[in-house]
Amino acid sequence: MDLNGTQGPQGSDSRLKIKIAIDRGGTFTDCLGIVEGREEDIIVKILSQDPSNYADAPIEGIRRILEKATGESFPRNEPIDTSQFEDLSIRMGTTVATNALLERKGEKVALLITEGFSDSLEIGLQSRPKLFDLHIVRPDVLYEKVVEVAERVTIEGYQQSPFYDEEVEAIQKAAESDPNLIQGINGQYIRILKPLDEERVRADLRGLYDEGFRSICVCLAHSYTFQDHERAVRDIASEIGFPQVTLSCLTLPMIKMISRGMSANADAYLTPVIQQYISGFQSGFTDRLQSSNTRCAFMQSDGGLVDVRKFSGLRAVLSGPAGGVVGHAGTSYDPEDKIPIIGFDMGGTSTDISRFDGIFEHTFENVTAGISIMAPQLDINTVAAGGGSILHWRHGLFAVGPDSAGAHPGPACYRKGGPLAISDANALTGRLLPEYFPKIFGKSENEPLDVEITRVKFAELAAQVNSETGQHKTPEEVAMGFIEVANEAMAKPIRALTEARGYDTSAHHLACFGGAGGQHACAIAASLSITRVIIHRYSSILSAYGMALAELVHEAQKPCSGVFTTAKSVLPTINELKGEVTKELEVDGISKDRINYEVYLNLRYQGTDNSLMILEPPDGDYLAEFTRQHQREYSFTFPDKNVLLEDIRVRGVGQSVESSNESPNRELASVEKFAVMNADEDGKSSVYFAGFGWTDTPIYLLHNLKPGCVIQGPATIIDNTQTIIVEPLVKATVLSRHVILDLPSKRTQTLSATVIDPIRLSIFGHRFMSIAEQMGRTFQKTSVSTNIKERLDFSCALFSPEGRLVANAPHVPVHLGSMEYAVRFQNERYRDTLRPGDILCSNHPVAGGVHLPDITIMTPIWDADGKDIIFWVASRGHHPDVGGISPGSMPSNSKFLYEEGAATMSYKIVSGGIFNEKETRRFLYDEPSQYAGCSGSRNYKDNLSDMRAAIAANRKGANLIEALVKEFTLPVVHGYMNAIAENAETAVRAYLRSLAGKLNGKHLSFQDYMDDGSVLALQIRINGETGSAVFDFTGTSEETLNCLNAPKAITHSAVIYSLRCLINQDIPLNQGCLAPIDVIIPEGTILNPSPWSAVCAGNSITSQRITDVILGAFHAVAASQGCVNVFGFGMGGTDDSGNEVPGFGYIETIAGGSGAGPGWHGVSGVHTNMSNTRCADPEVYELRYPVILRRWTIRKGSGGVGKYCGGNGCIRDVEFRIPLQVSVLSERRVMRPYGMDGGEAGAAGKNLYIKKEEGGVERTINIGGKMELSVVPGERVIIETPGGGGWGIPGLNGTTAKNGVLSNGFTTNQFEPRGSVHNWQMAAEGI
Repeated sequence: MDLNGTQGPQGSDSRLKIKIAIDRGGTFTDCLGIVEGREEDIIVKILSQDPSNYADAPIEGIRRILEKATGESFPRNEPIDTSQFEDLSIRMGTTVATNALLERKGEKVALLITEGFSDSLEIGLQSRPKLFDLHIVRPDVLYEKVVEVAERVTIEGYQQSPFYDEEVEAIQKAAESDPNLIQGINGQYIRILKPLDEERVRADLRGLYDEGFRSICVCLAHSYTFQDHERAVRDIASEIGFPQVTLSCLTLPMIKMISRGMSANADAYLTPVIQQYISGFQSGFTDRLQSSNTRCAFMQSDGGLVDVRKFSGLRAVLSGPAGGVVGHAGTSYDPEDKIPIIGFDMGGTSTDISRFDGIFEHTFENVTAGISIMAPQLDINTVAAGGGSILHWRHGLFAVGPDSAGAHPGPACYRKGGPLAISDANALTGRLLPEYFPKIFGKSENEPLDVEITRVKFAELAAQVNSETGQHKTPEEVAMGFIEVANEAMAKPIRALTEARGYDTSAHHLACFGGAGGQHACAIAASLSITRVIIHRYSSILSAYGMALAELVHEAQKPCSGVFTTAKSVLPTINELKGEVTKELEVDGISKDRINYEVYLNLRYQGTDNSLMILEPPDGDYLAEFTRQHQREYSFTFPDKNVLLEDIRVRGVGQSVESSNESPNRELASVEKFAVMNADEDGKSSVYFAGFGWTDTPIYLLHNLKPGCVIQGPATIIDNTQTIIVEPLVKATVLSRHVILDLPSKRTQTLSATVIDPIRLSIFGHRFMSIAEQMGRTFQKTSVSTNIKERLDFSCALFSPEGRLVANAPHVPVHLGSMEYAVRFQNERYRDTLRPGDILCSNHPVAGGVHLPDITIMTPIWDADGKDIIFWVASRGHHPDVGGISPGSMPSNSKFLYEEGAATMSYKIVSGGIFNEKETRRFLYDEPSQYAGCSGSRNYKDNLSDMRAAIAANRKGANLIEALVKEFTLPVVHGYMNAIAENAETAVRAYLRSLAGKLNGKHLSFQDYMDDGSVLALQIRINGETGSAVFDFTGTSEETLNCLNAPKAITHSAVIYSLRCLINQDIPLNQGCLAPIDVIIPEGTILNPSPWSAVCAGNSITSQRITDVILGAFHAVAASQGCVNVFGFGMGGTDDSGNEVPGFGYIETIAGGSGAGPGWHGVSGVHTNMSNTRCADPEVYELRYPVILRRWTIRKGSGGVGKYCGGNGCIRDVEFRIPLQVSVLSERRVMRPYGMDGGEAGAAGKNLYIKKEEGGVERTINIGGKMELSVVPGERVIIETPGGGGWGIPGLNGTTAKNGVLSNGFTTNQFEPRGSVHNWQMAAEGI
């Protein structure tokens, strides 16, 4: 369809100046033509794919615009003649690269990587995408073949050394005489362990070329600072004739081998596709867009344009959405009043959320289609709520998405037999008017939207809801309920993007765009207490308009190293990078006087992993600006720590001559306002509004309304491409280029405390979980230890007045049920003596703890009178050390609890509002050091900081709960709190009833053995009438004289986790999950040990085995690796005289194979069950610690063979460079992970110690599953992790896959969230 204004004179001005901006989306291509000297622009909207009419949508859009601009014909099948135009500028955003990535239709690529790392990109971060999926779905890699390159370098020195500065001086001196020590481009010293074998590389490359490869990616360890080896490989490849050679060191010279390698691989995979598309696009013009009067630029994912000749695959991802952010920033933000803008772009499948406060916010590592893209991208957060999002009623809750009806079949109203979706809810409630919507539906594609079918389907759904709840909801009430649930789902990431980062959400304006945004804008703004919505007249094509407003950009970046003080020391590098971007922009036709430079320094505190990319402040003081931003982002600073510089980034922006800001503020203040006239109405319709019911609503056509016109809601404003709903009490003001919606202050809500509304129940579920998640963000921001701040090894939750779990953000699965036991224990112990201002601390296993490093801080929340506890909130974090016999408080050889560090049933860490540091020091330092061979906490200062961070997180939760109570009243909040628990109980009972029907009265049972012979026995007795079950662990072995004992709270967590996996639907994670379950664990067993038992590995390792036993009883999946392979090393602590020895400690867990299931293969190199820990990047690993990672690969052949094969384990080979204490703690070294249904067991793991003897002799020693070692330089530990079990008889139906390497079911058409909020959520679940 063509949607354009007055076309102006035709055929009279042959030498026109035209700017054309195009957003090629997945369904539609939006085209905007701006002709110099004309008031009206030309808009063309066409299908992105219409092969029966045109070959390329952008060329077709350009052709139509030029015909309308000139009045002349441009034949469709001929190249467009550009010679008649004085200036033709084309700007385009495209999904070509994104689609190629999603559909896996890129170039055939070979990967060349440092030897020992052939599978490292496949392993990635070793975490799985979805925490509760038994069928783990992980995308395939982009390369087709891997070649290991014979070369190796490493960083000399290590940052965690207590004597780092002195060691750096020694390295600098040694480099003067050691030819194998070379200074990298960032200033760090590199040791060449093995020179590049160029002849072998040449032979390998010739072999690849002969196999048909024409695109290669090169990723060598530490090439971000030592580029020589990658450049040498490129030179050889160029000689052979490879047209596409991507070097990771040039694609993005930043540390992190895995992310950099994935990014470079994506570039090698996508750039040939982009180049092919561009060549085809250019062929549509007589001059191939290379004449002096034509220009063509493409939008990059960072929001800047780049000349068509420089457009690459890596920076093309998110090209289109970036245009929308540039568009709302240029049309809604006012640089004078500086009110920040929330961008709200609601489309058919999803909604994009972004924020702009005068500076574009970038992220530097994102995941798209399962591939980590390490390149600057605008921070666009995508959630699964769009017009096509499918509506679900399950277990008493309303749910929207994440699945979408798409364009085919589309929502039910599209007349293609589709399911109910948000668009149907909008149609039924009068928000979509068929008479104003294109008539493109039905068999002949000439019928309007079918509102009648939505009415029938909603009536059926309302009948089901009423039958299951006993209520009497009308179809429109149900439809409105789904709209409100969708609105809450979209509001949730906005809160995370603002409140969780220290910004007041209500202090923003909402910029609404996208085809469906206008129907939801008022409700979204109201729920966030935002009082103004800004809608541009091009809001439905704002991404294309953003292309027109965007500027040409070029970036240059260089890694750095060392302590940062002032910018003066790096000024030569900054000027060098400025020169590079200037040269590139001048080639693009931008004169030097029109180039603005944005200089960024990537800074972090020494000893931390969280860096901040700091834009040069007006006063040039980067250090002060870093301190300010760190305080705002994390709520604290480290005055006593050095600040390290990691990268310098210069972004050159070529300012357009016609650049101008389109903020509506000036016009809004000056325009003469007048009330809309009755004559302006185009009709009336009936719209259903929550709280008002069906309401007669006038309809206005936007093009008939003059600037200054004021409309009091309710009203419907329609233009050619969108519908704007003006809700009751909202005022709309029409301007020349905008519509402004002003909302009243938020209204309080009145609900019944006794009659539970399933719509509000769904919304309360979101609100309760949001509170837990925001507590988590606060905990992470205000903590200081690596475990909590960077590994996110913590959980936050809220509880009922009795201590029952209400909502637990899904951070660490083993905390799911165990935290409740801690809160209930303290509630029963202290309730009569607690007073407002008291906060409790506990970590003892008897009191609901899981192991001693996990310290729980519990805060009661009081009513307004301070008499009754109305809620509890709690935060549990894994502290890096709490004393005991070894650093890290996770000794593999502990036999008694006191050897593992500090323990307390509980004490008041805060009493009457006063922090009790004396008692805290006694708990963490004085008491544990009294035992022989034991030390007090080795990180006492960090312990205090992290405990205060937990207190702050609880305070955040308390504030949010108090606000919720103020909004709805306490009886209502408590009513919905109880109903949420009942909802989870309903889901579990429904599952158990369904299963009981299949079992015909049979009991489920299973047992498995620990490596020491201890048995884990389980019988499950299900009552089909009540939907209840008894999980009886009678027959489990006695507690052991080692650290594998698991406090009983861990088993309850495993039950909740397993049930959630088996139900395989989103259900509230609270005590309701266990309400139908009776768990029997005999005292004195390994799963319910005595108070004196060592337990440190029960939390991480035994919990895995418990989960395997539960899933085995349900016959759900073959066993996964059943271990997390705890591996640690360090030095320092307390000597024999009690003196502190400086040192460090490091602990990691290592992935293995997942079990196969009925219909799927297991996955290799992934964490499973109740663990999802990420691993350190190899380059970061070697930078921080005195080790060399010799091998990080998949253990081929370790997965169990079956009809469906188990995933393979991993091999991690670590060489030590200095004397260290090493700890290995693992299971499944004797008892293999079981197969299921005839499938074979996975291979047992193996731990090897490569010990050096006199004369250079090496011994390979099997050290078993648990061992403490004292190693010397050059010695190694090799950990081979278990594979997963197979499923089904091998060879049955010919479906066996060798080593379980077949695709495990990844599909690319599933919704994929993205952005900083999603990245944080992924990291939080990747524990």
